[in-house]
Amino acid sequence: MWWEVIVDALLDTLKLFPFLLVLYILIELMEHKTRMGHPSRLLSGKWAPLLGTATGLVPMCGFSVMAAKLYRHRHLTLGALLAVFVATSDEGLLVLLLSDAAWDYKLWSLLALVLSKLVLGVAVGYLVDMLSPKRPPLPIPERHDHEHEHEHDHEHEHDHEHDHAHHDGEEDEHAHEDGSCECAELSVCEHKHESNLSLFFLSPLLHALEVAGFVLLVNLLFGFLIYGIGGGDTEAGNALVGAFMSGSGYWAQPVLCALVGLIPNCASSVVLAEVYALGGIGFGGLLGGLVSNAGLGYLALFKGKESIKSGLLIVLAMFLLGVAAGYVGCAINLLIV
Repeated sequence: MWWEVIVDALLDTLKLFPFLLVLYILIELMEHKTRMGHPSRLLSGKWAPLLGTATGLVPMCGFSVMAAKLYRHRHLTLGALLAVFVATSDEGLLVLLLSDAAWDYKLWSLLALVLSKLVLGVAVGYLVDMLSPKRPPLPIPERHDHEHEHEHDHEHEHDHEHDHAHHDGEEDEHAHEDGSCECAELSVCEHKHESNLSLFFLSPLLHALEVAGFVLLVNLLFGFLIYGIGGGDTEAGNALVGAFMSGSGYWAQPVLCALVGLIPNCASSVVLAEVYALGGIGFGGLLGGLVSNAGLGYLALFKGKESIKSGLLIVLAMFLLGVAAGYVGCAINLLIV
């Protein structure tokens, strides 16, 4: 039914929202050099590609989005971003593990898939970081400096009023009686608390809601596309996509599956894993599709005109990596079989 497409899109978006909120809070902390922001060096240091690969291997939708956002804010290196994207399989690993295929077939496939992604992610990450220039950090937004200066002015005015009252006996006594000094201190404290709440929670919340709305729109478009392909049945639509991939030919599967992997939706990894479990595509096709698959992380790359060119280059690089890995997987599979 058509309403199931809407429900699925909402559930997929809700699963991603906590990651987005935590991510934007983390970004604010990093940009303001707080104690929690110091680990950001780990994201751009020598361990970044290895850490990115390990994170991407976690079979959960959302880590690729976090990586793309951190990269755009220059807290993550390009090599670490590609390492996360290469290692990401979204929910494909879980779907393969829970499929009806034989256990020895599933375990061999999962082991080969994880090892391939681990080696490729680390290798690509370190190679890219070695060859690409380091990007300078983004400047801290001016609005925060203004808030800091505004708060400092409040404290300065309070000190001036306090000193003036201290030198004048009658005014000092009057100030203590009506509690004007205490009120001034309370005003500064409340202003600081309010600005921190707005900066470290309300602002990230609004950004997370904005991105979640865009993600929901993409999920709805992709869901209704599959719904239309299946003639009003989502499962039939997925089956038709799988049949198209399996009928493309053994050596064409890496290219076609890599294109499917570029679809910015968790469903692409699910379709690839399901078709592989049913024997519709070979290991090379599965590897190619899941290497190029970064889920909704691709959407997070594009924001503003300046990010379009770099985002397209990253997508192209991921497609080529997926195709190359797919053909290597096809060749090795033929040698083993």
